[in-house]
Amino acid sequence: MSDFTSGFWSIYISIITIVSIIACGVLLQVMSTRKASGSQVETTGHSWDEDLVELNNPLPRWWIWLFYITILFSLVYLVLYPGLGAYVGSYHWTSTKQYDEETALAEAQSAPIFEKYAKTDLKELAADPEALAIGQKLFLNNCAQCHSSDARGGKGYPSLADTHWIWGGSPETIKTTIADGRQAVMPPWGAVLGDEGVKDVAHYVLSLNGRTFDSLRAARGKEKFATTCVACHGAEGKGNPAIGAEDLTKVVLLHGADEPALIETISKGRIDTMPPQKALLGEARVHILAAYVWSLSNAPDGAGPPPKTGAK
Repeated sequence: MSDFTSGFWSIYISIITIVSIIACGVLLQVMSTRKASGSQVETTGHSWDEDLVELNNPLPRWWIWLFYITILFSLVYLVLYPGLGAYVGSYHWTSTKQYDEETALAEAQSAPIFEKYAKTDLKELAADPEALAIGQKLFLNNCAQCHSSDARGGKGYPSLADTHWIWGGSPETIKTTIADGRQAVMPPWGAVLGDEGVKDVAHYVLSLNGRTFDSLRAARGKEKFATTCVACHGAEGKGNPAIGAEDLTKVVLLHGADEPALIETISKGRIDTMPPQKALLGEARVHILAAYVWSLSNAPDGAGPPPKTGAK
């Protein structure tokens, strides 16, 4: 790897760039040579429709000068901006510097808007149309990639538009989830239970969430559940928000609630990660975003979007 950080490559790139520009100039000079008046113009050998031939005439002068201008522009550009290996240019411009400057300007312009809501109670903020409009934009830019634009999520990605919460659905808990992130681990039980044992436990879970199940398998699975799953999901399978253990009595589960999905989850385990957003968004934006997310499942008169799949 050290070969690519040596000074040789900077020189190599600079030489290639300069030689290429000079070669373009030479080519233009050759192509702009005028034919002597009255001399026979050769053809390129291409012809169409029997008598339509392509002549080997020089390029138009205006076209030639346009290319010379682009060459001049490239030389000026390489003096002002980086382009010749390690040479930084007289302006010392970098994309990172420009990004930081534009980000700082945007932050300075938008900070007063966010700070206006920073101390407002989350439930009160969730009733403010202007704050919700800002929260929706934050959601679409930062959360919709996983939870979808309608916040209904999908398999493996929680819906935020229903009342099923894995880590808890209070406004402050939601804010903590967004700011600090979450990570839940479901250990694999396939090696401990075996294929039949996994299937038995899956059918017991099916009996908890009201789906069709095999009663004999469910009875055997209940005993295995009591020795392997109760510690996290509780004796009744209602989960534990403190550790992100899902409520198994819900019809909709994060990774699917039918037999194949349950067998895969129990056998192979799951690792679910919600990345922290505080470092990216800042405290004020997280505050508004938390109010918006809480409003999705707490809209007045059931006005929020209906749940689709997934759980929280």
